[in-house]
Amino acid sequence: MDFLPFPIAYLLAGAFVTLLCFVLLLNVFGLPANWIVLGLVALWKMAHPGASNLDVWFWVMMVGLALIGEALELGMQILKAKRYGSSSSGTFAGMIGAIAGAILLAPLFFGLGALIGALAGAWIGCFFMELVKGRPMKEALDAAFGAMMGRFLGTVCKCGAGGAMLALTAHRIWPEPMAVPVSPDSLDGPAKLVLSVLHHFC
Repeated sequence: MDFLPFPIAYLLAGAFVTLLCFVLLLNVFGLPANWIVLGLVALWKMAHPGASNLDVWFWVMMVGLALIGEALELGMQILKAKRYGSSSSGTFAGMIGAIAGAILLAPLFFGLGALIGALAGAWIGCFFMELVKGRPMKEALDAAFGAMMGRFLGTVCKCGAGGAMLALTAHRIWPEPMAVPVSPDSLDGPAKLVLSVLHHFC
């Protein structure tokens, strides 16, 4: 963005980072928010082909973080559900229930209902699937609790990976401050004295 006036470059970068922050909230709905962030950053690169900071290693790190986020989300849901005795079908039903619950409750509590809906949906989906399979009530409750906790931890981990992607992007696209040269002739008496002392010791 070297061709843009400095205040405008600041505004564009700030607006883009703000947009990425809102996109990351889609993780709560079970949507691929981190990949959407990656796509938006790719569009930024296309619009600013001279952005040398967005090099190959940047894209390697971004894709790696997105993959890590997906692996942690899925891994946490499976591991926690299995730890509390959930079956494979119960775990899968919990994942589907989490997505459905997040979408249904999204309009509530200024969007925070999506998180509540995701946790409740994971619990309900796993619980009823285990009951359908003939599991005892206590085992079904334990499995549902594991599915709910796995969903929560998985979402937290995925949001953390997305936050790392956001921080990396903001660091790379933020415009460098322009150095304003100071002429010694423009300084007053005390400032000239301080400047001369600094030059003497440096």
